[in-house]
Amino acid sequence: MDCRRQWKPIVMMVAVNLGLAAANVLLKKILDGGLNHLVIVAYRQIIATIFLAPVAYFWERKSRPKLTVPILCQLFFSALTGVTLAQYFFLLGFEYTTAAFSCAFINIVPVSTFLLALPFRLEKLNMKSLGGRSKVLGAIVCIGGALTLTLYKGKPFYLGATNHMTNHVNAMNSSKKADDWAIGSIVLIAFTVVWSSWFLIQARIGKKYPCKYSSTAIMALFGAIQSAVLSLIVERNPAGWAMKGKLEIITIIYSGVVGSGLCYVGMAWCVEQRGPVFTSAFTPLIQIFVATVGFFILHERIYPGSVVGSIIVVIGLYILLWGKSKEIDECQEMKQAQLAPQDGHFDAVSPSHVIPVAMDSSKP
Repeated sequence: MDCRRQWKPIVMMVAVNLGLAAANVLLKKILDGGLNHLVIVAYRQIIATIFLAPVAYFWERKSRPKLTVPILCQLFFSALTGVTLAQYFFLLGFEYTTAAFSCAFINIVPVSTFLLALPFRLEKLNMKSLGGRSKVLGAIVCIGGALTLTLYKGKPFYLGATNHMTNHVNAMNSSKKADDWAIGSIVLIAFTVVWSSWFLIQARIGKKYPCKYSSTAIMALFGAIQSAVLSLIVERNPAGWAMKGKLEIITIIYSGVVGSGLCYVGMAWCVEQRGPVFTSAFTPLIQIFVATVGFFILHERIYPGSVVGSIIVVIGLYILLWGKSKEIDECQEMKQAQLAPQDGHFDAVSPSHVIPVAMDSSKP
């Protein structure tokens, strides 16, 4: 594989998760200000639709395939899982728990995506190969890192925090009830399931409708309609839709254009290029980015468990990605062996020994 082609998806996913992390930091700020999370989702998708629709029309008008009813149905469910429900559950987890606790559940997404991909044959596992064993090991290490982030805290250390900030954080933590944490945990588990499902649905959409801007714009439109309907059911007070300050307006615009627009386009492209497990494996980076911004810029406290857990997650991420890369190399070697003539005929390599890789979107 060409070096540039190999590194391009990695750079793309690092940039995507940096953009999503910035959006999460800003969203947490306006959630603390009292803006309803369902309204945030609705506004975010409206902005994303307005931004992506003209880009999709002019950029892909010559290459756009016919939009059929089955593709529209898949895009509808893609919006339901990856936009409406995922963002709703995640922001609801913010409400019942804390930002750090909620972001820790993002780290479970690569593992749940890997497990969900197996029965749908979007990801194959060959334990006899080194790449297959490495993927399993990386998934286990990622789970260990996620558990460390969630369960182990230690004594906090912080940069430039005042006594007022410390007292405020302690007051917030003491006000949390056990029931709230239980509900928040269940909601966040639901978030990991629906978010992982989005990667699998997007992998199928990318094969049948490979226009990234058009598919993301349609998905954002469906997400805006779905979240608006849900918002009107839950939040019937019209005053709840009012944005009161510049920070809320800037956050909604940024999260719509970057978070729900460009980042989803980037993820859709990476799903097509390298598969859903590769793409979701970068989601733990959001936790690291959020912790870094919170510590150095927002002067929030950081716990040793977050540092240790983040290091473990990075190690597991590297092992999983190395396993994926190893599988790609093994698959290419098998294909070359099948095509290489030996003694006047092709070498008969059993197809059962070939490791299917989800990244090759050009093949069903």
